[in-house]
Amino acid sequence: MKHLKSLKNYCLIACAMMIASCSQQTAQQTDARWVATWGTAVQLTEPHNCPPEPGISGNTIRERFRASIGGETVRLKLSNEFGNDVLKIAAVSIAPALDGSKIDASKAVNVLFDGKANIDIDKGKSIISDALPFALTPRMDVAVTIAYTFVPSDITGHPGSRTTSYILTGNELNNTDFADAVTTDHWYTIERLDVVADEPAAAIAIVGNSITDGRGSTTNLQNRWTDVFAERLLANPATSNLAVLNMGIGGNCVIRGGLGPNATVRFNRDVINQPGVKYVILFEGVNDMGYSPNPSATEKELIEAYSKMIDSAHAYGLKIYGATVTPFRNCFYGSPEKEVCRIAVNNWIRTCGKFDAVIDFEKAVCSQADSTVMDETLHDNDHLHPNANGHKALGDFVDLGLFE
Repeated sequence: MKHLKSLKNYCLIACAMMIASCSQQTAQQTDARWVATWGTAVQLTEPHNCPPEPGISGNTIRERFRASIGGETVRLKLSNEFGNDVLKIAAVSIAPALDGSKIDASKAVNVLFDGKANIDIDKGKSIISDALPFALTPRMDVAVTIAYTFVPSDITGHPGSRTTSYILTGNELNNTDFADAVTTDHWYTIERLDVVADEPAAAIAIVGNSITDGRGSTTNLQNRWTDVFAERLLANPATSNLAVLNMGIGGNCVIRGGLGPNATVRFNRDVINQPGVKYVILFEGVNDMGYSPNPSATEKELIEAYSKMIDSAHAYGLKIYGATVTPFRNCFYGSPEKEVCRIAVNNWIRTCGKFDAVIDFEKAVCSQADSTVMDETLHDNDHLHPNANGHKALGDFVDLGLFE
């Protein structure tokens, strides 16, 4: 009897210790300091950018991206923000990416959501996974593999991935061989990867259009100007703990029209609500100018929109840097009237005193003989988007002292 009583007491103590341990783990996850190390600005995927046959509903996709800063604990954000029905996922895994579709399977980790492998994401919603142990090194190429049960016809994604994704029929989550996969250069569902990081680790959110998104860079080489900038930050001891979040959307506008939610609409989602964000670079406006029927009115509207975003960033204690709009006079939507608008807006960016600093990207890529056109060696044969050399020029131009 005495033995049974002792055993009962032992069990009660053991259970109490287990509960305390679980509570401590939960508290650690809740209290952890999260910093976004990679992210993309999601949007409604246009029909021509939807997954190729066999599609992803009922099938498996492997998607790659390059993180910024590293750590030992991560969490993954998935999105169905623009879905017209519930997104049903059977399972998700994360692993270090190797060449092509290959992964380091020995380091693959199953991603759980409230302790479960499967998850339903309601339309208009996103979800963040449980914290999971994952040895993320700085600038690691990461592969996320998602086995879907059902995908709505309106798909949330990011068309301008400049990175190849791989699709296999059926649930192939644990298949290490995607050699026969159908390929597509778009992302779907994935939105952000966070890492637990101590201060002074932080994130830099960059709001932009196709230039920031990477138009003119090389698919799978990760040589967008934001990548060049991230590599420089990493190599500099005073800034090596700063992540770069590319929030560019091809065809995006600041005020209205364009592709994806305009910058004023998505500013909270893509900047303010990013974990660990400390700095903002605002580099957008060329599409508003280029498609404007009234450049004089657009000038005033852009300045008003910039001012509101500056005030919003400052209200949350963020530093925000204004980047001047790069030349586009000789491109398909350029004109003398729109060039007047660009010059006026850039002069305001340089002299308004509202930004914490100015990154004068015009000077990084304009012709030395004529600042109204892009240098012939730096654009992607369209007088608008930088080529790989142009992206390097932009990435090299940013003063790292602004972030030290």
